Amino acid sequence: MSMQVTAQHFETNASRALRDPNLRKAMGIIGGAMASRRVESARELPEFEALRDEGVKIKNHVLAHIDLYLEKFEAQVKARGGHVHWCRTPREARETILALCRSRNARTVTKGKSMVTEEIGLNAFLEEQGIQPVETDLGEYIIQLAHEPPSHIIGPALHKTREQIADLFEQHHPDYELPNRPGEKAGPRSTEPQVLVTEARQVLRDRYFQADVGITGANFLIAETGATVIVTNEGNGDLTQSLPKMHIVVSSIEKVIPNMEDLSTILRILARSATGQEMSVYTTLSCGPKRSTDLDGPEEFHVVLLDNGRSEMLGTTLQPLLRCIRCGACMNNCPVYHSVGGHAYGWVYPGPIGAALDPHMIGLETARHLPNASTFCGKCEEVCPMRIPLPDIMRWWREQAHEKRIGPAWPRWGVEAWAFAARNPWLYRLGSRIAVAALHMMGKKKGGRFAKLPLASGWTDGRDLPAPQSRDTFMAQYKRQKEMRR
Repeated sequence: MSMQVTAQHFETNASRALRDPNLRKAMGIIGGAMASRRVESARELPEFEALRDEGVKIKNHVLAHIDLYLEKFEAQVKARGGHVHWCRTPREARETILALCRSRNARTVTKGKSMVTEEIGLNAFLEEQGIQPVETDLGEYIIQLAHEPPSHIIGPALHKTREQIADLFEQHHPDYELPNRPGEKAGPRSTEPQVLVTEARQVLRDRYFQADVGITGANFLIAETGATVIVTNEGNGDLTQSLPKMHIVVSSIEKVIPNMEDLSTILRILARSATGQEMSVYTTLSCGPKRSTDLDGPEEFHVVLLDNGRSEMLGTTLQPLLRCIRCGACMNNCPVYHSVGGHAYGWVYPGPIGAALDPHMIGLETARHLPNASTFCGKCEEVCPMRIPLPDIMRWWREQAHEKRIGPAWPRWGVEAWAFAARNPWLYRLGSRIAVAALHMMGKKKGGRFAKLPLASGWTDGRDLPAPQSRDTFMAQYKRQKEMRR
């Protein structure tokens, strides 16, 4: 019932993505504006690096005492009239949410952006049960119309061009009327961002009032107060949780932090890492159902806490992944993600964080390609606000796949042959001399470059491979120059 998994077809997915001109156009923004805005925003805050260190300390402390903080969070939610539901698996979470919706005879549910609801496949499940989920985040709404999963943690529809979005709106909003002009139909299709945003806002407006239940995710859970926190740039999250009679928060267990001071620390690095903003437009705290003195708010407040294998990560090589605050900085700076987009990774979490996390969530046999989808340039770890050692974890997964003999045999044979040569320097140097001399001689006949080369098609399919300019290896040249200087 969870999201369809295609991670085992990463190579096919990536090849298809590389041939998609619309994706190439849409992905241009990722490696440009979003990455540069993070650099500028961090430079404007002198204590940015110190805040990163403090954030790491906070999360490490929580993970060492997560049971205590989760229990404290539950007690505070209950003290304010709310309810906490503990779920070990996606199935338990789906069934819990369904039972809550049915208790309100819900037919329509509005949703804020939530990666955890993607993880448990909630939308498809609710639709099968006769309940219509309506995504209210603009990016999520767009991909819901397109029947696609998110391609980015914070920008679900970043893979879509404005032209594609305009086509979707034209297809799904045939009766759209201009705002403040009843009965007047919209004119020719527009690709202007403000026009598209206005159209989506007008179409979604009535959905908020029609919804029986509102479902949001949570960026953080505050143990001290029992508050849940969402961080957004749109007002949809506030409308989703305050207008319906029931508000359901769906969160994974590692989102808990001790107190409001810790929230303040992490918020200062979250938006800067994600979008380059000083702060997101909205930071909304929910503290249970409305009180008798409140003018509005939900009558019921429920928090669904999902484990789904996270407890198993505690105390292991994978524990640093639980520090992730879902900012997307690793994706915004990853050359592989820039090339193939998020859907190529084949599951909920794409990019470097997905390459490190997905093998645990869906199995190494299924996700074995993802840890290899990295240049190991180290940029993902460099920009991660929580300093998660993503390259080290991906390397660890590669080692696990090798030791468990997962995947084709020939890559293992190649690694073992290289390792044997590396342990025998004389053999390594002999092989290098023969290879370099042969490539140098062949290169002379090819104009100094290879358009095609056996065992190097991954390189030559996209660019020429320069031939060695000398028949000597680097070590031979270094040795000769060293002798000349004496």
